Amino acid sequence: MSEDFEGRVAIITGGSDGIGLATAALLAKRGAQVVICGRRQALLDNARERIMAQGGRVNAVQLDVSDSAALDAMIAGTAEEFGRLDMLVNNAMSTHYAPIAKLTLDHWRKDFAVNCDAAFVSTKAAMKVMAAAGKGSIVNIASTCGIRATVNMASYSASKAALVHFTAAAAMEGAPLGIRVNAIIPGQVQTAPTEQFSALSADTAERTTAAIPMQRGGQPEELAQAIVFMLSDAASYITGTALPVDGGKAAQLYMPS
Repeated sequence: MSEDFEGRVAIITGGSDGIGLATAALLAKRGAQVVICGRRQALLDNARERIMAQGGRVNAVQLDVSDSAALDAMIAGTAEEFGRLDMLVNNAMSTHYAPIAKLTLDHWRKDFAVNCDAAFVSTKAAMKVMAAAGKGSIVNIASTCGIRATVNMASYSASKAALVHFTAAAAMEGAPLGIRVNAIIPGQVQTAPTEQFSALSADTAERTTAAIPMQRGGQPEELAQAIVFMLSDAASYITGTALPVDGGKAAQLYMPS
């Protein structure tokens, strides 16, 4: 890709590590002013240092995206500070591992607040700015769990499924305004939540990797390439799409050998 993001402004929620950081670093490397947010200041500091070390321009904002007022204010403040907002990546996530019998309503609500409600709040705020400019691109980070059933992850899966459908709805409203809205559907990616899931049992990591057609998990940088493509002008005629980036997992009809 040769797309130049010089002069453009991007917000990445959950941008202090994993897929969010990889995306922010790639956008900054290609000229964008990036604004990352996250809950943990130490991770934000490390992310900012990494991006600045490669010559990138970055602002880091500490906030919890489930705080709707703070999230809305951050997006409005970013647009006011830089005079524009070109790109938004809704990447922040929450997950609780438990069977439905043991999953609490508070856990259910937390996963929806972070994975779906925050995307609604940020998309609404961003679309207001983008509509005035007549252009913009939003990418929501969903999950294969949102399109395929997974045990012990009901709240995460349901919230990500809602995010996929919200993406389509937002794309239909955004299209006449020049705003594209798409989703990326990661499979197993080597991030902190994946490590947490793999730690549930000794052979979990081995079995989940073996179930992927490509026989390996993805790297955050591989997801970042797909996200940045969707944000770029190279994807100018793509909207309302949910693109799996998962080593073939979503396409697989599992048959035991």
